[in-house]
Amino acid sequence: MIRPDSKFEKTCKVLLVEDHPMFREHLAQLIGRDLGLSICGEADNIRDAMRLIRETSPDIAIVDITLRGSSGIELVKDIKAHGLSVDVLVLSMHDEELYAERALRAGAKGYITKNEASTEVLKAIRCVMNGDVYASRQVTARLLERLARKRAPVEVAGIETLADRELEVFQMLGRGKSTREIALSLNLGESTVETYRARIKDKLQLKSAAELYLRAGQWVREHGA
Repeated sequence: MIRPDSKFEKTCKVLLVEDHPMFREHLAQLIGRDLGLSICGEADNIRDAMRLIRETSPDIAIVDITLRGSSGIELVKDIKAHGLSVDVLVLSMHDEELYAERALRAGAKGYITKNEASTEVLKAIRCVMNGDVYASRQVTARLLERLARKRAPVEVAGIETLADRELEVFQMLGRGKSTREIALSLNLGESTVETYRARIKDKLQLKSAAELYLRAGQWVREHGA
């Protein structure tokens, strides 16, 4: 356990940013059992999360990579851009190096999968609060393997060329969202979404909107994005 009488002079405040209520409750109960940790707030979207960060000044935020209306990676970027003093541990259903690298590059201090959360989240919090970066053995092994290969397989490499916002739009297309729905969800103009669509098609060398939706749908099905 992380105890108040250890190297930490006070109880560490944890903000939970997760859009699945049952899983958020599970995390809250798990973290609440540790004497050195306390939940200072819960949110399921970026706007509420940013408000709570300013109001409660958490030491660490546990952020789901898939949030209501946006991506947790965008929240990590917003935290960094506004100079807010809170470490971020990204939580995801994905164990792929693609998402882990993007999260860490955006400024997260750790990456943990939901499958590991029940047994590893306290260890991950301890690691981050000690000033280190946390990643599971599986994620670390895949990242190191990728560095050793120098490049990823052709299919993944194509997706890796997408910027974070482009990947977010790509995933929403894969879930069957229209341009208007994506624009409303991400608070963007429809013309901006169309620009993202055109960039995605160009980067993935797709010839039509039908090919784009097909590729995006396949990606979402295979990766649970």
